[in-house]
Amino acid sequence: MAAVTDTNPSSSSSIFSIKNSRPPDDTVFYSIFPDSSVTSATTANSAAAVTEELQSLHLQILNHLTPYTARYIWQHQPFTLSPSFNLIPHLSGHLRFGDNLEDEWFVVFLLFEISRNFPSLSIRVWDSDGDFLLIECAFHLPKWMNPDTSPNRVFIRRGLLHIVSPSHIPTTPDLLDSAKFLICSDGDTKAPQAIQSHLSKKISEYPERAYKNMHRARVMIPVSVAWLLKQEPSFVSLAVEGFYNRDIDSMKDAAKMERFLPKGKEEEMVGVVVSMSRAMYAQLVQQKFQAPRIYPMPASRSDVARYMEAELGMKIACGFEMMYQLRKRQGEEGKGSTWEAFRESLERSGYFEGMLPGSKEYKRLMEKAEQYYRNSSLHSRASEMLSSPAGRIDEILALPHSSNDFKGRELPLSDDDSWLYGGEDELNAALEERQKEMELYDFKLKKKQKSEEQLDGDPASTKDLEDYDLGDIAKSMQAFVKKVSSYEGAEVPENRNMKDVNLDVDQFMKDMESVMRHRGSEDIGSDHDLEEEPLSDMDFDESDDESDTRDDNEEGGETFMQSYSDALNEELKATTLDKTFVRANEQSVKKDEVRIFNL
Repeated sequence: MAAVTDTNPSSSSSIFSIKNSRPPDDTVFYSIFPDSSVTSATTANSAAAVTEELQSLHLQILNHLTPYTARYIWQHQPFTLSPSFNLIPHLSGHLRFGDNLEDEWFVVFLLFEISRNFPSLSIRVWDSDGDFLLIECAFHLPKWMNPDTSPNRVFIRRGLLHIVSPSHIPTTPDLLDSAKFLICSDGDTKAPQAIQSHLSKKISEYPERAYKNMHRARVMIPVSVAWLLKQEPSFVSLAVEGFYNRDIDSMKDAAKMERFLPKGKEEEMVGVVVSMSRAMYAQLVQQKFQAPRIYPMPASRSDVARYMEAELGMKIACGFEMMYQLRKRQGEEGKGSTWEAFRESLERSGYFEGMLPGSKEYKRLMEKAEQYYRNSSLHSRASEMLSSPAGRIDEILALPHSSNDFKGRELPLSDDDSWLYGGEDELNAALEERQKEMELYDFKLKKKQKSEEQLDGDPASTKDLEDYDLGDIAKSMQAFVKKVSSYEGAEVPENRNMKDVNLDVDQFMKDMESVMRHRGSEDIGSDHDLEEEPLSDMDFDESDDESDTRDDNEEGGETFMQSYSDALNEELKATTLDKTFVRANEQSVKKDEVRIFNL
């Protein structure tokens, strides 16, 4: 079977191969692969059956996520999924988070939530930096992992991060191979606990942290803008984007306010509470903007709170006007475009199985597709916002509305915005936490290097030690003793040339000590290797704290060997054994009477 290569930019097979088609810097991508789609990729299951199963899963996921996403305001666009039939049938999507990084991590939370409640799924998530989940856990990664070895190896499954290591698939795997292995791996691909714990700590802050990132503000705005936000609260993101990215042409639109302020200064203003992300609020408040002449602003600034509410509302209203006119000029309000795109994708995937339009089976499949489309996010208000905001605005403003819809209600106070000016403490806390993590990593690295230097010693001496073989030493000594030895001792053969024999006991013991210690350190390393987890390529890059014990053992071993050598020398002085050694500084004895040992 030929290798499968994913050519879809939204589900690239190699998230690190972004030199030629780099994803946008402020966009997160994600793909969800059902086990049934992975297995059916090599079977003859009908395209219609696979599509229906994928659509059913899609609706289940959307229903499960609705309680989390219903009251959340996204920075630029909401979390969406759509069926994709490229290579492996799956669900995919992307989300532009812009300046609001919380959106990206909220997406990660949603994906982990999906994986916990739908165990037969494998999920990938990445952005322009690649596997940003690994970047978050950079100090806990396995030794082998880097951007060149990571493609198609990182997945979310059953609420955990999984890594298909080289011990599982040695060569760079394609997407289908990795997905198949995850199904039958029985959990062997779980990332090390250090990675799981680090990610779990980060994700456990959500969804509460995402909701905390929301800011409610009282504003004074035209009735048309208030009515629009009442029907579509998430549209505030379009207004902020239009205001924040304004140019000279859009400023001309704001000067006229034809769509949202048709009566000019006679337009009635109402007070409402608008919810937005903190990033949106900051983008509005921190930019100075002169109100158009046609816009009704308070005559006096004596009431600071009321003036600030009017000014913030003015920026939102102008943002809506600039966004609306721009989208209208671009023609992005075309109706039916999403359905046509969806229908064409079904045809490309073989959903209709070559049936003629108008046939009974074709109509049955079309009815199912239309029903799914109506229930899915492709036909939701979020999707309308993405595909045709100008058209959707016209529909909402065409509905009957008046200022009476907003009167007689007590508005809650605006949220405290001190975070806008005191965020330095939070930033410093985050930097300090990362600094501590780096310092711990450096400490372990230096500790490991120091331990290795103590074990290895001088490189030259290490090489000499490696030349020693205790087995060869023992064999040569046994051969010597067996050749000419008796109860009286061992003699050198008569035909051997004699030279002065120099045996320095202290040096001899030090040499034996070095050899034994070198061999002992190898044994320690071997034992340590046996105690490692089965997936050694999943181990953390740095050594554990066992080096402390090793250093203590070495220091104790040196003390013991020195004491043993001193005691042995003292014993030899009290006996005649030292007289049986021929020393270089003594007079040579007769060749036929030389005895090395007298036992």
